[in-house]
Amino acid sequence: MEPRTHLAAHSALCGRIVDLSEGSAHVALDTTDAMVVDAQGLVHGGFVFGLADYAAMLAINDPNVVLGAAQVRFLKPVRNGERVLALAQTVETKGRKHEVRVEATVGSRAVFEGAFTCIVLERHVLEGVGSK
Repeated sequence: MEPRTHLAAHSALCGRIVDLSEGSAHVALDTTDAMVVDAQGLVHGGFVFGLADYAAMLAINDPNVVLGAAQVRFLKPVRNGERVLALAQTVETKGRKHEVRVEATVGSRAVFEGAFTCIVLERHVLEGVGSK
């Protein structure tokens, strides 16, 4: 299956698609020095969240999908140089609202889990929005 959303997402920041199918996405992120926040090599959680968000959007795979809400838990720290793999799966759909479950791991270690509420809009979220 080909991606239809977030086509300009930068793989070094959001991850790269490993597998994509109807209602499901696997995305991998290789952590780098630029993501580190301290001398011990801790990766900022925002990069892990960004990976999970990207995976959730791909699980829906509609050009007009946006994130409406997220409930997440950071389970373990991620270190520089580790590969984080996110698995996103659609668990419920009601009209344009989709609930997506995302789990992220480093090897066999669970590092993140979340429930993402994704909404498919009728048009692009920026369509008709003026700039200041």
